Amino acid sequence: MAKRMKLAAVAVALGLAVAAPMAKAETLADAMIGAYNTSGLLEQNRAVLRAADEDVAQAMSALRPVISWSADATRQFGTTRSASTSNTIVDTVSNTISASLIAELTVFDNGQNKLSIDTAKEAVLGTRQQLVSIEQQVLLSAVEAYLEVRRAIENVALRENNVRLITQELRAAQERFEVGEVTRTDTSLAEARLAASRSQLAAAEGALTVAREQYLAIVGRLPGRLNPLTNLPNLPGSVDAAKAMAVRSHPQVKSVQHQVAAAELNILRAEAAMKPTVRLAGRLTVTEGLDSERFTRGGSIGIEAGGPIYQGGRLTSLVRQAMANRDSARGQLHQVIDQVSQNVGNAYAQLRIARASLESTDRQVRAATVAFRGVREEAALGARTTLDVLNAEQELLNARSARISAQVDEGIAAYRVLSTIGQLTATDLRLNVQQYDPVSYYNLVKDGPIPKSKQGQQLDRVLKSLGKN
Repeated sequence: MAKRMKLAAVAVALGLAVAAPMAKAETLADAMIGAYNTSGLLEQNRAVLRAADEDVAQAMSALRPVISWSADATRQFGTTRSASTSNTIVDTVSNTISASLIAELTVFDNGQNKLSIDTAKEAVLGTRQQLVSIEQQVLLSAVEAYLEVRRAIENVALRENNVRLITQELRAAQERFEVGEVTRTDTSLAEARLAASRSQLAAAEGALTVAREQYLAIVGRLPGRLNPLTNLPNLPGSVDAAKAMAVRSHPQVKSVQHQVAAAELNILRAEAAMKPTVRLAGRLTVTEGLDSERFTRGGSIGIEAGGPIYQGGRLTSLVRQAMANRDSARGQLHQVIDQVSQNVGNAYAQLRIARASLESTDRQVRAATVAFRGVREEAALGARTTLDVLNAEQELLNARSARISAQVDEGIAAYRVLSTIGQLTATDLRLNVQQYDPVSYYNLVKDGPIPKSKQGQQLDRVLKSLGKN
């Protein structure tokens, strides 16, 4: 009879499973894709990069002619006394309008403008690497949010099961109390443990709500049914190999390397500013008198040369300041390399701890399961008390909870290792996203396109696609 009832229950369960629509479970990759596509932090730093791209265009403009215009309207008046005509007083008034067209071109500046362009390019390259660092930060946050929701879900399920088990133990204790096998103390112990279990379940449900809200903030949507993490990323086989990889390829290291290069160029710019500059200048002016038929038109073109002679030590101070900034950038590079290497070592240590904890909790769960089953059987025979059963069940609960945390900690630690070596990016993870291309905008703006030009129209289309127009 019992066997037939079990078979019927299985059949009903299978029927419900077939009839219910199967919702597609989300994967960790789905969470990272959502974070990549909706991150405001990424969007902010992409805008920072586009602003750095414009610095190149502005530096490039110094190599081109600068054309400007000016216009003015003048009214001149006065009084003239003529001695030759018996001190006759004559009032004079004249109105003129003039317009000028001015053009200037730097012919020679000892490479100042070219160095300024190279400095801006180094700043762009460094900002691109900072964007990669932000991308890694966003994707690691998505990993943590995903796994924290998984942790919270499994803890809620564990606490619910715990409430069911203690409810059964309480019912059994009450039945045994009614027949005089146990005392009121046993039922009171079970009631107290059930109240504590319900409190822990409420706390677990609250933690799940918090984890869901964090997931929403990072991924851009509330989590659905989340698949468990089955595969961990491939990592370098040793800590030393990972550190060497991080020093070569981590975006923070690359960013500071570009800052050092820019600082070196700034020294050359400061030295070039102490040397002469040659400019080609031209002016075309038209003047017309409104009170007469006087009309003049003229112009000039010439070469101007000049340079500093004495500025109170300002220029040499700028050179020394640039050298100090270069030394500071080099020192920062050493610090970043040390910090990146330390982060790799710390991440591997956390991964080893998580794996050791997972192995220990596996053994703990197996042992606690055997102990709980044995204590419960012995209690049914009267050899154990209700308190013994409750304590054994609590030991099993603690072991299972610790195992859940160890699994989550292992996953987070593995992806943190990937982040510390600079490989937690959409490209390295092969995420199915439309990746932001930092080069396309740069190529459109680096030459300072005219709005009506073909390149300017392409730039307008890019800005429109970004939602900036």
